[in-house]
Amino acid sequence: MTRTAANILPSAWQALVVTIFTLLLSWLLHLVSGTPYLSVFGRIGFIGAALLMAYSAAGALRPRWLPLGPARLGAVVLTAPVAAFITALVTQRGNFIPYLAQTETLVGHGLMVLLAVIFGVLFSLLAMRNERKERERADRLQIEVEKNTIERELLDTRLRLLQAQIEPHFLFNTLANIEALVAAGSANAGPVLRHLIAYLRAAMPRLSDADATLTTELHLVRAYLELMHLRMPDRLQFDVNEVPQTATLRFPAMALLTLVENAVRHGIDPSTDGGRIEVGGRREDETGAMTIWVSDTGVGMSETAQPGTGLANLRTRLQAFYGAGARLDMHEQAPHGVRVELHFHPGEKA
Repeated sequence: MTRTAANILPSAWQALVVTIFTLLLSWLLHLVSGTPYLSVFGRIGFIGAALLMAYSAAGALRPRWLPLGPARLGAVVLTAPVAAFITALVTQRGNFIPYLAQTETLVGHGLMVLLAVIFGVLFSLLAMRNERKERERADRLQIEVEKNTIERELLDTRLRLLQAQIEPHFLFNTLANIEALVAAGSANAGPVLRHLIAYLRAAMPRLSDADATLTTELHLVRAYLELMHLRMPDRLQFDVNEVPQTATLRFPAMALLTLVENAVRHGIDPSTDGGRIEVGGRREDETGAMTIWVSDTGVGMSETAQPGTGLANLRTRLQAFYGAGARLDMHEQAPHGVRVELHFHPGEKA
């Protein structure tokens, strides 16, 4: 079936409504006039089908200069007397002229034409109103889809911009660690440099990985801490715990590494005794809420310290991934140190 033919034919719902109405109207006229029901239904049914076809075809065949509404109403009004004339001609055959010559039958024929016009126009207006509502609903859905698409694209762009700020921050800190190691003339400079190269080779593909998971992030954190442990074996101890049931949990790339790097740089490095870093997490069985933490036993938070760009970006990225309810909390640890917690629900979206 071609596209034009499909547009000319009425919908199944329109055909059903017209059929039910003609059945009821035929029954009413049968009771009033005493004419056999099948005879009445044959004429009313034909007129109803003709009006329905006229309504539907007018939408597809109308000239471009003629609006849709007037085209359909005009087709229905013009089709009504023609369809009524055809029914009279078919049913009366050779008695058609004497049939119309009788006043009573002529009035009845005129009444049928009038009913066809009235109900045809009424049903046309109702059908056009329903079609207009359907179009408006479809337009609203399309606008909503386009709006969501644009918002998602803006969110992805924002995430890429935030991550672009994190990547240089991480790389420059790593290069500073290399410089300090070489300047100290440590015998471990060679092994540490080789570990650093291997680490960067593993880390670089993940810097822009939109599909990073919490498990891959924990592996990257462990590799980083092993590297830092080689640089200061007597001053840094660490423990990275696996979080159950998170192998495929999407997680902002480099987010956890930012917290661990801050713990090394601002907690362990300034401390003469060094300290320990612990990374872990848990998932609530009932709600599915996640808590990921990074704690250190370093020097703790300074009273004059201000949150850096890395933490501000991390808060924004976390909310972009998991919704406005996601948050980052920082706590002092006794006797000294800092614990940073990420709270979010994987089922929520921004």
